[in-house]
Amino acid sequence: MNSYILKRLLLIIPTLLGIMTINFFIVQIAPGGPVEQAIAQYQGIEGGNSTRMASGINSEIKSTNRESTYRGAQGVDPEYIAALEKLYGFDKPIVERYFSMLWRYAKFDFGDSFYRNQKVTQLIIDKMPVSISLGLWTTLLAYLISIPLGIKKATSHGSRFDIWTSTIVTVAYAVPAFIIAIMLIVLFAGGSYYDWFPLRGLVSDNFDSLSLWGQIKDYFWHLALPISASVLASFAALTMLTKNSFLDEIHKQYVITARAKGCSKNRILYGHIFRNAMLLVLAGLPAALIGIFFTGSMLIEVIFSLDGLGLLSFESVINRDYPVIFASLYIFTLVGLVLKLISDVTYTLIDPRITFEGR
Repeated sequence: MNSYILKRLLLIIPTLLGIMTINFFIVQIAPGGPVEQAIAQYQGIEGGNSTRMASGINSEIKSTNRESTYRGAQGVDPEYIAALEKLYGFDKPIVERYFSMLWRYAKFDFGDSFYRNQKVTQLIIDKMPVSISLGLWTTLLAYLISIPLGIKKATSHGSRFDIWTSTIVTVAYAVPAFIIAIMLIVLFAGGSYYDWFPLRGLVSDNFDSLSLWGQIKDYFWHLALPISASVLASFAALTMLTKNSFLDEIHKQYVITARAKGCSKNRILYGHIFRNAMLLVLAGLPAALIGIFFTGSMLIEVIFSLDGLGLLSFESVINRDYPVIFASLYIFTLVGLVLKLISDVTYTLIDPRITFEGR
């Protein structure tokens, strides 16, 4: 098992390198980069986030008809454009920028944001509490609800309980997370009915002055609605997957043999079926965790005014904030690959018959 884990860890390097390489060159050749956005802001074409160009460029602006490779650069002084390129690092060849990025990222040096005047590492660390809170508790609650419910539906297949819960699960799956979030706000956050929960932020303004128990209550008080919206939108598919996995195992020959030998229902369900059926459920854990932990929570973050990694990634793509884009991609990919390895190792804990030593 140790040799398999070592091989998988070594395979993370070329996989991560390939993903970063493809995305780097695609993003670099795509139009609308930071230089073009800075030119557009200078010409008053669009507003938006403040950039570092004001403090980094002191050259005199003159009108010229000289051609430029950037869109919207007609009439802009070439010296101004050259200063922008130097400011954003585009004065160097693309290959040099690529290898420089790889060397810095190998040391977890992600540089500075183009638009926030802050180091990318510190920016990501500041956003982590929100994303960790949403991703961890949503995933935990979704699995704690879906697995028992899916097992109960499988053992009661065709009953009234199965039909009613299937209806609820189908409705929950059909309604998007942001619609559920808006409904919860209207109902419980001072919209039109009750004002039981706060509408924004991860904690209250007086959080530091509260006792430990008060801080815990305040933390979960703020997370109640965002987590509820995320769980209601994500548990449906997992519930049906659990049910179908158990139904598939229940009708296999080894279950019939165990019943013929007089094994109890619980012994058959949890001693034989459980570890086989749960393999398929666990296979989707890394993707579910990454989806909820990062990108899946973006709309929830916007609706509940939570400043997390999902919102940061979205804004960085819109603003062409390349350091934040590539740092987020690097971290998301690395975490996803590690979680996939952990998921594979977990297979052996659930079913000791599975071994990766021969691979």
